[in-house]
Amino acid sequence: MKSFIVGLLLLATTFFPNTASAQWCPDSDIWDGKINTAIGCIPVYDQSAFLAFILRWAFGVGGAIAFVLIVMAGVMIMTSAGNPDKIQAGKELLTSAISGLLLLIFSVFILQWLGFELLNIGEFAQF
Repeated sequence: MKSFIVGLLLLATTFFPNTASAQWCPDSDIWDGKINTAIGCIPVYDQSAFLAFILRWAFGVGGAIAFVLIVMAGVMIMTSAGNPDKIQAGKELLTSAISGLLLLIFSVFILQWLGFELLNIGEFAQF
């Protein structure tokens, strides 16, 4: 539990701006609507660019969580020692992790189809 809390704190600290360049990104000397953080330059005044930045990170974090869950399910199945309850729990976790990963992957295509093809929203073409 302690390592989980420490991990959350480390993840949260990545979103705080660097003190050296808190108001602009290193590639520009003026304020251009971006904040330099440990995870990159976050565009704060352009709504579509901000959403693209957040979605990119959310998909990455979601994929990493799915990978960890798949590994945990494999470890649960391998260390079950023939106990049917533990094998079933591992199979359920594996099925849930893979279905969540597939939902995450296909959500991009669903949003692209729904936003750009069906509703003709032009900003979805940039993602």
